[in-house]
Amino acid sequence: MKEYAAVFEQTSNGWSAYAPDLPGLGVAGATFAETEQLLREGIEFHIEGLREDGLPIPEPHTQVRQLAIPA
Repeated sequence: MKEYAAVFEQTSNGWSAYAPDLPGLGVAGATFAETEQLLREGIEFHIEGLREDGLPIPEPHTQVRQLAIPA
């Protein structure tokens, strides 16, 4: 099992998300939960397509941290 970083961004009408280590994969949903589910499904579908095409599966390299900054 691999763990891919996921970036979630709130938009004016919901949420969007992408996995930086899987270029071309992005999703959008009305709620955070919906967007998370769509991204999980999208990652699985993306990897399945790479396998079917005989392409390498990218290793997860991106790391995400939240940094506390006095504001």
